[in-house]
Amino acid sequence: MNYPGRTIQIGENDNKIVKAIQKQLVKKGVYLEITGYFGPGTESAIKYFQAISQDNSGNLLIIDGIVGPITWSVLFEDNHIPLQGLTDRLLQKAIEFAELEVGIMENPPFSNRGKEVEEYLRSVGLPPGEPWCNAFVYWCFSKASDCMGISNPLYQTGNCIEHWKFSEAKKILHKEASANPFLVTPGCIFIIDCGSGKGHSGIVTHGEHGYITTIESRRSPDCSRSGLGVFSITRKVNSINLGFLNYGN
Repeated sequence: MNYPGRTIQIGENDNKIVKAIQKQLVKKGVYLEITGYFGPGTESAIKYFQAISQDNSGNLLIIDGIVGPITWSVLFEDNHIPLQGLTDRLLQKAIEFAELEVGIMENPPFSNRGKEVEEYLRSVGLPPGEPWCNAFVYWCFSKASDCMGISNPLYQTGNCIEHWKFSEAKKILHKEASANPFLVTPGCIFIIDCGSGKGHSGIVTHGEHGYITTIESRRSPDCSRSGLGVFSITRKVNSINLGFLNYGN
């Protein structure tokens, strides 16, 4: 059975899907009565399976009793739950420019400065020394837009939360993306809300079964305002707590 494109959890009314999950749990050695009903017993069985399982990258599963894309891929041994392919030329060009910048480092480290970093900052009208993750995203789309002879459709700001608030792009909320990772396509811009008006952003390049690969300015795990350079990072779709912006057609 193929992943249904949404999370399966307690109260699910599609008996066929629930039975398939229950049967697969039994095959994996989890004791469970196959009823087609997703109640507390099935939820507990899924939590147990999640507690003893790892994803394809060796990461522990989140123990929540919900069958999302990652739990599904492990349970059914389905490693082919991909994001949709790239369909928009602007997004493709933005990714190409972002890829060329991978490896650019701040100079000195953790200063929000350096020749390239200051060029990113200038694209949104910010001086050297300011946080630059969203400026980097804007710069990539500006270069792509220039190549195509069109205006940059992104809201011009270095602030990630302002970008989210004032953007006219299609917004994919955290809840929607977590339930159906197929909504997140290459070229989407992710936005993380770090609190107190601070945020983080980057460009999605590709992904599969609940994971995305991004190009972004590297930041410390606590969402501090210090950066280091441009890196390719792997993230879980459901780790993006605000959502995604899609500027494609």
